[in-house]
Amino acid sequence: MRDPIRLTRRATMGLTAGALVAANVPGTATAAPVRGGKLVYGRYADSLFLDGVQTELNVDIWVLCSIYDTLLLPTSDGLGLKAGLATKWDFSDGGKTLTLALREGVKFSDGAPMTAEDVEWSLNRARDPKQGAWNSLLGSVDSVTIANPTTIVLKLKHPDPTLLPVLATVNTGILPSKKFMAAAGDTLDEKAKSFAEKPIGTGPFMITEWQRGVVMKLARNPYHWRIAPDGKPFPYLDALEFPVIPDDATRLLKLKAGELNGSEFIPYARVAELKADPNLDMQLWPSTKINYLTMNVRPTLKDGSPNPLGNLKVRQAVNHAVNKDALIAVTTRGLGKPMKSMMSAATPLMDGNAPPYPYDMAKAKQLLAESGVAPGFELTCITLAGSADEISNLTAVQQMLAAIGIKLKLELLDNATRNARYKAADFQMRHALWTDDLADPSEIGSYILYSPTVQSLHSGWKSERVDALFLASQEEIDINKRRAQYKEMQDIYKADAPMVFMYESPYPVAFRKNAKGFLQIPLGNNYFDEVYIEA
Repeated sequence: MRDPIRLTRRATMGLTAGALVAANVPGTATAAPVRGGKLVYGRYADSLFLDGVQTELNVDIWVLCSIYDTLLLPTSDGLGLKAGLATKWDFSDGGKTLTLALREGVKFSDGAPMTAEDVEWSLNRARDPKQGAWNSLLGSVDSVTIANPTTIVLKLKHPDPTLLPVLATVNTGILPSKKFMAAAGDTLDEKAKSFAEKPIGTGPFMITEWQRGVVMKLARNPYHWRIAPDGKPFPYLDALEFPVIPDDATRLLKLKAGELNGSEFIPYARVAELKADPNLDMQLWPSTKINYLTMNVRPTLKDGSPNPLGNLKVRQAVNHAVNKDALIAVTTRGLGKPMKSMMSAATPLMDGNAPPYPYDMAKAKQLLAESGVAPGFELTCITLAGSADEISNLTAVQQMLAAIGIKLKLELLDNATRNARYKAADFQMRHALWTDDLADPSEIGSYILYSPTVQSLHSGWKSERVDALFLASQEEIDINKRRAQYKEMQDIYKADAPMVFMYESPYPVAFRKNAKGFLQIPLGNNYFDEVYIEA
């Protein structure tokens, strides 16, 4: 397997796009496709905010992949890069200047041409410290300028080993600057909210209707730049429909009845059943998905009450009390594998030979006794109502923690409420998952390790040493030095245990047999541009 960090470093030394890319965009369709028709794909939760700069949620990101394009695009294995709205890119000046050649003739879904001004404006907004949590990914960029109508130049403060993968993430999607600025509102934040209700991009689809919490409807972008083998633009579908069906069992009933063409987040307990169904195609896509419990480490909770999880030994005890192998067996039916760090094994520079905090009830009880916290306390975990997998995990964890005298209370919430509580730090524990959006540890590092981004993924955890190491790693192009920096950061995080390390797992997606061409890459991105429905 190629080392994507090494590949990025080589690009920093001056390789062109041709050295990194062989094709255009991920795709899996092999049979002669059929054009037209509508695909109905059941989602577990609705999107909340369709703005790549200001959202950090998969429910938004995985839809935005169909609406916006980026200058570079990930390969189907999630490790490399392909040409997107830029056709070539070259580093010069010792890695401190990046020049990108823009694809010509690209139009937005409203028919307006994409210009260099749109690219310049979009990148400047994406790196604005006042515009969302992703801006740190572009922290190395000192300026974005237009050399000519088809060339953009990025001047860097220092060589950046992460920049190319960042230019393939949703926050650097290219928007029509004039349409955005013409949206209702006096501030950029207000305009973003207006524009995101019906966003305009260069991607294969565009939104035609959005009934929040009910359904989102998309139609093919007639101006999409990417050409299919039949000589016409992608996508093959005329329409894409996302009904919101939070309850797993209901989604599967509709899939089996043919009311849905496909569905995401199949409960692992149902995978074998669906694989045996002759009408369905049950797919397990390789992923960077980790499943864990976030622990709020602040000494007091939002309501002012004392928080036992502010005590390190309590957090360590909880970790030792949770039998990860049992969770994998019960919830994933053996399809998962224990986490060895706070990032997946597929994430570059992950360090870990064995899972931290092996199941050890005696050790858990000893740590709890040493913590000084009075025994018999209660913890509360917020989770997603209707998610069979999350409830399965937490029901098992309830029993495990009860064995060391901790009562775990489950608070079932809808997705919007859960995320609002999470971002407001109004929680004690939270069932969570993470997927990478770029083939580099800088993204997950900026969220889970580096505290200034979002308070170490809203847990309140902070390490000055880790913060310093992360900033240094963003400038380090020596792969061995960068690997050592990430090893130390991961070791510190494991020792402080701001999460319950559970397991990694694949993306379970099911379709009716006549729906072909869907792709979900290890970074999580959903691609519907090559999907078609057989007659």
